[in-house]
Amino acid sequence: MKKILISTGGSGGHVVPATILYEHLSSSYDVQIVSDYRGSKFIDKNFYKFSVIDAPKISKNIFFAPLFLILFITSIIKSFKFLKQNNIHYLISTGGYMSLPFCIAAKLLNLNIFLFEPNMVIGRSNNLILRFSKKIFCYHENIINFPNKFKNKIIVIERLLKKKIFTSNNIKKERSSYFKILIVGGSQGASFFDNSIKQVISEFSIKQKTFILQQVSNEEKKEEIKKTYDLLRINYELFSFDENLYKKMQDVDIAITRCGASTLSDLVYYNIPFIGIPFPHAKDNHQYYNGKYFFDLNCCWLLDQNKIDTNKILDLLLKIINDKDDYLNKKKNIEKISSKNNWKKINQKIINTINEY
Repeated sequence: MKKILISTGGSGGHVVPATILYEHLSSSYDVQIVSDYRGSKFIDKNFYKFSVIDAPKISKNIFFAPLFLILFITSIIKSFKFLKQNNIHYLISTGGYMSLPFCIAAKLLNLNIFLFEPNMVIGRSNNLILRFSKKIFCYHENIINFPNKFKNKIIVIERLLKKKIFTSNNIKKERSSYFKILIVGGSQGASFFDNSIKQVISEFSIKQKTFILQQVSNEEKKEEIKKTYDLLRINYELFSFDENLYKKMQDVDIAITRCGASTLSDLVYYNIPFIGIPFPHAKDNHQYYNGKYFFDLNCCWLLDQNKIDTNKILDLLLKIINDKDDYLNKKKNIEKISSKNNWKKINQKIINTINEY
């Protein structure tokens, strides 16, 4: 059985797709994941075979350049040894600086390299390695900043979702009288959501019977938000990063969310219209373009964090409550997309692509 190494790390946006690719490939190949220390917290140690090899974080400070170069070369050497000792045949990278040493080492060993790009803008690491790769799995054919000469390498697949999402019982619960709002700040949480969205919910709950499912960035914020919601008698559930977030989505009416590709994939599968507030400092503004893709299909509302205040978010929520037609139209448009997603179809496309090499 041939061996595949999936290189990932950093945020959940890189690591979650790596674990899903693992699920797709593990029945046909001997698969393992390698991650940096940051990414390892998103991996279930009991389910996935994985190792930790840290990569130096790129610094803009020129004074650290010599140290970074030494550490980076060391990471390439470690990656080279790992690939050699484990007799790896294929490398799949889900992007990010932490995958670069393994991609370079794989090129030196003349291994087949495959890339994964879930965003509407190609990541810088993927763009750098693209020329050495065989194929790149994407959700879209027209990706911003993608070099035209490598367009033939794109393999378009439906959005990656955990296998248990397809196999779990997704029967909707009986509708409650509560308007259920899911608030997601991404795998790292978001302080903007902790502060501003808390104020919005506090005012909105006075006008609408509401149940809140809210991701918080840390325990201190969790206690702070808990006190506020308890005082206002708001029904809520607070949580940190949850790899089984999909379980909370099954009877949600609307989401307020960052626009990471993995989160949007889950929301779309469960036909949840969302208010997208992209992280304004995301590299190459990729979260904005992720959200805009669905905005242009009339599946969501899109807000610029730098141009809004709590009143604008509150007004939008109240407008959504009062304009049922707009909400239902967005829901129908999402259903057109989600109905195409099929585990077996994705699985065959990925495996068939790799088997060509």
